[in-house]
Amino acid sequence: MNTIKNILAIAVLAVIAISCSDEFLDKAPLDSINTDNYYQTEEDAINAVNGAYQPLQWPKLYNMRMWTTDIMAGNSIVGAGGGDDGRETQDMANFVTTTDNPGVLDLFRGPWPGILRSNIVLEKIPSMDIDESLKNRILGEAHFLRAHYYFILVRFFGDVPLITEPQVPGDDLRPARTDKSLVYDLIIDDLTTAKDLLPTKSSYSSNDLGRATKGAATGLLAKVYLTLGEWENVVSLSNEVTALGYRLNENYADNFDVYNKNSIESLFEVQYTGDAGEDFWSNENQASWLSTFQGPRNSGMVAGGWGWNQPTQEFINAYEENDLRKDATVFYEDCPNFDGQKYNPTYSITGFNLRKFLVTKAISATYDNSPMNFPVLRYADVLLMKSEALNELNRTSEAEAPLNEVRERAGLEAVGGKSQSEMKEIILNERRLELAFEGQRWFDLIRVDNGQWGLDFLHSIGKVNATEKHFLFPIPLKEIESNPNLTQNPGY
Repeated sequence: MNTIKNILAIAVLAVIAISCSDEFLDKAPLDSINTDNYYQTEEDAINAVNGAYQPLQWPKLYNMRMWTTDIMAGNSIVGAGGGDDGRETQDMANFVTTTDNPGVLDLFRGPWPGILRSNIVLEKIPSMDIDESLKNRILGEAHFLRAHYYFILVRFFGDVPLITEPQVPGDDLRPARTDKSLVYDLIIDDLTTAKDLLPTKSSYSSNDLGRATKGAATGLLAKVYLTLGEWENVVSLSNEVTALGYRLNENYADNFDVYNKNSIESLFEVQYTGDAGEDFWSNENQASWLSTFQGPRNSGMVAGGWGWNQPTQEFINAYEENDLRKDATVFYEDCPNFDGQKYNPTYSITGFNLRKFLVTKAISATYDNSPMNFPVLRYADVLLMKSEALNELNRTSEAEAPLNEVRERAGLEAVGGKSQSEMKEIILNERRLELAFEGQRWFDLIRVDNGQWGLDFLHSIGKVNATEKHFLFPIPLKEIESNPNLTQNPGY
């Protein structure tokens, strides 16, 4: 098991590298080094790219802010402890977000360390005298990660600074925003390069499971083209993913089982490990926040249990009768027991809680040691992307097969003989339920029909404050104060 033990320093900028956990992301002691003596060995190269993964794990991204977007998207409410607990998320979900919102600041700042670390890898590794196949893999990982970070930024903020090289003294450290079309050009170029350089998932050893793969790059590129409405590319890339051997897990709940990480359905997951031994609130923490935050409050069902992301009645009503995903996703009155304990709807403001990411106390005895990974991209998502794209191409009858593959696992009847408009609504509802609380719903709301579909939905559930300006977050005031070359998004 490889372990990173160094900080990578570039001029006045420090890059913190971490190790390979259960797979490859464990925290290790950190000490400063001179980069003149670094980038000499294969271990140096691996350590450098490992560090580029770490910001994905932070609360600014997948350990909190990404999954709270389902609250904004209307699947749930904050819940938590009431009052001002999660105030920044409540404001985002009520569409009264201001430029000093801490959650927005987290989402803006979260990707930049990963972009910096990816840029360092892409600058330093090509000249290294190391095994060529390993070099290509590392470069592919860095291209994938940089694209991933920029894809987060561009969807939340639109135009953002486009930085493709490590910044050094003498560089302009107050970059202006770049037109989002150019940001998307970089994302597409990075992912195209990554899918050519990266190995298949099956070629990785068990210690390296969780790294970016050819399938991850191909699937994420399909997601980018879905966002841009380039339907032919979505279909083609989805077929490439299928050809790589990805399949649905037999049981939907297996996607959220700590003993089934990086399964045959998983294209990419953010890796976490228990027994992290670090401050739970710090960036260096390696344990997942999911079970701790989302477990029913005051229930004793899991370690922690702070009651976040409480599903709404409207969301519960979206399930068809006998949908097997319901029992794997949410707690409701008279639902199956969890770890031998009966659920009480009084644990929640809405009468419902999340079940999807919870781990038992036998697995995580304390609040700060859950090893639950976060699913970023699953094969079910790819199938639904393909179905949506085929339907948009007026190939509605062909769109039935990938849709029904997902529905069959959920225990639902096959869909057939629908009009294009009917099929569109069915597919989008399927995406809502299949990918619930995985941080996907908000992006669907703002992309379909240029966001009008999302506005219509939000208004229908009483979120009347939502307007077109909310498709993008404000550029945080703190960032504009430190960099006057940044302009504000319209309406803020």
